[in-house]
Amino acid sequence: MNNKQIITDEDVEKAVDFLINTAEKAAKYKAERIYLTEYRKSLKALLMKDNLDLPISAQEREAYASPVYISHLDGLRSAIERDEKQRFLRIAAEAKIEAWRSMSANIRSIKI
Repeated sequence: MNNKQIITDEDVEKAVDFLINTAEKAAKYKAERIYLTEYRKSLKALLMKDNLDLPISAQEREAYASPVYISHLDGLRSAIERDEKQRFLRIAAEAKIEAWRSMSANIRSIKI
C-alpha cells in the first residue's frame, strides 16, 4: 500500500461523536452571534437617545463612538470567532466522514 493517510473507523466514530456532542454548543454560539448582531441596532438607537439635542448625524456619531457600543462590537467579534471556529470544526468532521465513505466505497468496489 502507498503512503496515503487512512481514515480509520475509530476516526469516524470520533468525528460522529464530536458532531453529536457539540451540536448544542454550535447552536448556542450561532444564537449568540445572531442576537448580538441584531442587538447592535437596538443599542445604537438607545445610545442615540442620549443625545436628542443633537442633529441625527451627530447622534449617530456619538452612538458609534460610545465606549458601550465599542465594547458591544468587541463582544460581537468574540461571538463571531467562536461561532466560526465551531462551524469550521464541524465542517472538518463532516469532511472526514465523507472521505471515509468514499474510501470505503472504493475499497468495496475493488473487492467486488
